Amino acid sequence: MSTPGPVGQGLQLAPFRGLRYVAERVGSLAAVTSPPYDVVVRPDGLRALETADPYNIVRLILPQADTPADRHRQAAETLRRWQADGILAPDPEPALYVYEQRDGHVLQRGIIGALRLSPREEGVVLPHEEVMPHVVEDRAALMRATDANLEPLLLAYRSDGSVTGAAAVLERAVQGRPLLSTPTEDGFSHHLWRVTDPADLAQIAADLRHRQALIADGHHRWATYLRLREERTEPGPWDFGLVLLVDTARYPLRVRAIHRLLHQLSPAEALAALGAPDAHRTPAGPPGSGSAAFRVRPVDGPLSQALATLAKAADEPGAGNAFLLAGHGGFLLLDRPDPALLARTIPADRPEAWRTLDATVLHSVLLEHIWKVPDTPSHIGYIHDAAAAVEQAERHGGTAVLMHPVREGVVHDLAREGIPMPHKSTSFGPKPASGLVLRSLALG
Repeated sequence: MSTPGPVGQGLQLAPFRGLRYVAERVGSLAAVTSPPYDVVVRPDGLRALETADPYNIVRLILPQADTPADRHRQAAETLRRWQADGILAPDPEPALYVYEQRDGHVLQRGIIGALRLSPREEGVVLPHEEVMPHVVEDRAALMRATDANLEPLLLAYRSDGSVTGAAAVLERAVQGRPLLSTPTEDGFSHHLWRVTDPADLAQIAADLRHRQALIADGHHRWATYLRLREERTEPGPWDFGLVLLVDTARYPLRVRAIHRLLHQLSPAEALAALGAPDAHRTPAGPPGSGSAAFRVRPVDGPLSQALATLAKAADEPGAGNAFLLAGHGGFLLLDRPDPALLARTIPADRPEAWRTLDATVLHSVLLEHIWKVPDTPSHIGYIHDAAAAVEQAERHGGTAVLMHPVREGVVHDLAREGIPMPHKSTSFGPKPASGLVLRSLALG
């Protein structure tokens, strides 16, 4: 993303006193970390994290109780108790934190800090997805109760790629001994360094004040930050939110898809509504030759091979939008949607790049028009892992809709135009592990 041109004062990243696990008081740092709250596969992944260690961060970011109010109250009480018992303790002085994630193929480094909040109009922080109000309300209630930012957002900015400014401070920091190091089950190792030297902090600030950033992951938490700031009349710690800033000129992010799990729609019902009830035996004809809204074809497994077929179809000239349905013990490829159907069902007041997005077609055409599936948690689950989506669909009789990743350039272009993509259109990564550093607003 091109960084010059924010209307506001650019990125302002403030040091803060990180709240961190005391290593001697927990089984291991690996056992208390978690993926971000919206990546945890529920209920199986949640249960595994809860049993990994009694102090796993998932008890704060996804507390379990009968009502939302009880969940948020429980998280607040748990956070207070862990601090009182010395499980979590604040660092002695404010700092920015250099964070590294590494596996056999990926090296990502960035800086964790408290970012000054700014509205979209300032052009400093650019969202690219719409948000779901009920999720923002839930996250806001959790943050109010805990008085804390429990996990960082992932923001991407782009420098000229040289080892100057913030990049120079980051590269110097990683030469020293890490504040903490831990592996996680996904194969990544995580390392954290603290930056407190005034000259280093000033160098980072001078560099970032000319930058703008794209929200790569965490739109709902960013919207929550803005909502909670609006509730305050006086300046204070709610004017800032916990983020991880990554310079993608030096450490490019990966873009993956977020899949849909349709809890209450069986594969047979999905196919019947598509006009292809016998798709397992006889592929539907091309659009226009019959009643089928999409061309529907069975494809061979296993999942990796079916996903490769989806990728090939998505990149095939003239194929249009493509989706993979699963949940019936096999896989079906949907592609070549009926152009007349698209024209009738997709809003015409948006750019062509938005109108042709897979997520746009999925929600406007398939979910709303053909399948009539409400976008509520009881009907649609959003799952980052394709295998988990398929497994849950087969176990519970639902339908998994597997998506192909959107091209990163499309994301940046729409964000610069101020056109939000449908929610849960993209998954940038690798995502920061939750539980390595928290921000308590009570500490300032």
